[in-house]
Amino acid sequence: MPLVYQQNINAHTRSGVWHITETEDFFLAEVPLQQNIAHPHKRLQHLAGRYLLKVLFPQFPLALIRIADTRKPYLQDDPFHFSISHCGDYAAVIVSEQYRVGIDIEKITEKIGRVMHKFLSAPEQQLFPGGVPLETATLLWSAKEAAFKWYGKGQVDFREHMPLQYIDKDAGELQLLFLKEMPVLLTVHFTIMNDHWLSWVLTEK
Repeated sequence: MPLVYQQNINAHTRSGVWHITETEDFFLAEVPLQQNIAHPHKRLQHLAGRYLLKVLFPQFPLALIRIADTRKPYLQDDPFHFSISHCGDYAAVIVSEQYRVGIDIEKITEKIGRVMHKFLSAPEQQLFPGGVPLETATLLWSAKEAAFKWYGKGQVDFREHMPLQYIDKDAGELQLLFLKEMPVLLTVHFTIMNDHWLSWVLTEK
């Protein structure tokens, strides 16, 4: 079973990463396909993410998932708060019965370096004398994506609304000041696996 990462973050919150090696039939035996997805690999990613929800919380009501206008999946009455991310052959999920959550998984690639200016302001880049290393830039993109999913309402400027405040790679955490509505200091936790950054956020609802 390619569950390559699992963490019980607290008594109410679990996260996991699934390495997708199975066929559609494997997932369809357990998970309904709730969207018309033409691309075969995107369909696999979709199914793997929902399958992982059930692995982490067997009582998760998959059939009740709805998709917001912002494309965020949610449960109408919030029995669980959850977030799903896909990258290549990996699906990452965080689920909580109590906390508001967001997750992202991102592969370290040269493309991130080319678009760094779109998600890191000049003052943020100046926090790294000599330039932002590609690995760090990918981490910061992943962290901001996790915060974006935590927010869930769209219309967020990654440079203006989520400035980096602090980063400690040894501790596996950084802080973003989320400025879209009332200012919120978000702590983003992260780890690296197989050239991918996994980042997640949780706060009180």
